[in-house]
Amino acid sequence: MGALPEISKDGVRRHIALVIKGLTDLRHDGRFHEPNLDGTAGDYVSFNNWEWPQGVGLYGIARLWQHTGDEEAKKLLENWYDAQLSAGLPSLNVNTTAPMLALSILWSETGDPRWESSLAKWAEQLMAEMPRTRCGGFQHNVSDKINDNELWDDTLFMVALFLANYGRAADRPELCDEACLQFLLHTHYLSERETGLWFHGWTFDGHHNFARARWARGNSWISAGLLDFLETADLTPSLERYFGWVLRSQMEALLDYQCSSGAWRTLVDDETSYEEISATAAFGYAFLKGARLGYGDERWERAGRLALQAVIDNIEEDGTVANVSYGTRMGHTLQFYRDIPIHPTAYGQSMSLLCLVEALQH
Repeated sequence: MGALPEISKDGVRRHIALVIKGLTDLRHDGRFHEPNLDGTAGDYVSFNNWEWPQGVGLYGIARLWQHTGDEEAKKLLENWYDAQLSAGLPSLNVNTTAPMLALSILWSETGDPRWESSLAKWAEQLMAEMPRTRCGGFQHNVSDKINDNELWDDTLFMVALFLANYGRAADRPELCDEACLQFLLHTHYLSERETGLWFHGWTFDGHHNFARARWARGNSWISAGLLDFLETADLTPSLERYFGWVLRSQMEALLDYQCSSGAWRTLVDDETSYEEISATAAFGYAFLKGARLGYGDERWERAGRLALQAVIDNIEEDGTVANVSYGTRMGHTLQFYRDIPIHPTAYGQSMSLLCLVEALQH
């Protein structure tokens, strides 16, 4: 792929500020109409809304604060959660759990009692009421759809990371154990042993992986999520070795599919699908972090730096991260994934932020 680009820390910091501005400026433009099951309007774009894209965005800001001590990032988190909790929380499902991850980080780092009761109540309700498939895996129900008997790889990032982080901080090992169970079950049904890549989903109605789509963003939920799970959870040595191998087998496969631009395509192994930046950013984060933590070698570092440059190349002057695919339901054909439209999103901003923040440590 040629020589590695030179990227300065000052340049990375400047792009971090741009991406945060782009995230907080996001507003729903009416292009997509996706009403929720309870009749409320679905807004998966605007920053000031409690949903999964915003939750992932908040996680990126929380990681920035953790790694750099950026007080503006902390203030942004506190103001967002103050406003949302005062307005009242939506019904619990997989995707509305996502904002709880950054809140658990905020609470674990500060001990601020403002956040504790909301976290505890959400975790208890999740354990008691979240619908499960027959194997015990969390059924991927979301605000606008019930996905009966289905497991999705998104669930691990949206729910299991929260359980692991909050469980550790609150000294509740049963929550950490549940997070571990979910990673084990999803690995069993979604990881492709022949390649190490992951399929988007599994259904117990017919026992199949739908289109067998090796969807890039779904795979990136796993690579980034596994690394953060390994870093957060207090695993036994055997489980740490197991999940380390699951991570390596996926990441080694991904190396073969990185494009000359440094990006990955929205279907990892499909050259007819478009290059997609949210997945590229999360892969870049995982390769850089994996190399730093000793899971991979200099090839991982190189892949991560190339992905970082691809992300920077797609940050526009107003801070918007371009070439991000919109929210993606379960596809029954590969063409479904090729046809997902491009649209700025909070998770595109956040995954880019994660990649940029990790780059500061290299």
